[in-house]
Amino acid sequence: MQLSLRTDTFRTRVVSMQPAVIRPTAEPKGLMNTSRRTASPVRVSMAATLGGELDGAWWLRSASMARELPDLVPAVRAALGDVVDIDINWSAKSTAPVLSTMSVEMAAKVHGSAARHRLMLVTGSTANARILLVPSGTPSALALMVLRYAAKLPISPVDHSTPEYLAAQRVVRAARAESLRWSETRDGRTPAGPAVG
Repeated sequence: MQLSLRTDTFRTRVVSMQPAVIRPTAEPKGLMNTSRRTASPVRVSMAATLGGELDGAWWLRSASMARELPDLVPAVRAALGDVVDIDINWSAKSTAPVLSTMSVEMAAKVHGSAARHRLMLVTGSTANARILLVPSGTPSALALMVLRYAAKLPISPVDHSTPEYLAAQRVVRAARAESLRWSETRDGRTPAGPAVG
């Protein structure tokens, strides 16, 4: 099977896909943790209702999305049908954002100017999903919170005052704004202004 991967810089790139065996897990509903025979489980979350500015998140295990992409495709098949296209909002030369529990101002001082959030529009035969990519180096507690928040999964009220929840809220808010701008750009409309977060 071949899959077309489109970016804002490169129009077409073909990624070879191998058949996968999916094993069910005991993860909460919405968090899809599937795996191929030799790969690590895919850490992806999807909202119950798709079609918003952001439908979920995918926490990468390495800096190479292309290497992990063959594992993502079978993991989202139940929600989207057969994946027929993937569009991304970044180029090979753009830097990945650093997700942390620091305030936006502190993170800008430490990490420099904020890179825009990396998003994928995964088009399936039955549905589409906008997925936020969570960099592999993101601390576990924050990454898990972003996975839940992006997919609109329940989060215990006890966690609402934690630095991870507050950071996930900022990250997802900024990713939704970036997704809206990206949609406007893709549709030929004028984007609304710079991303915040």
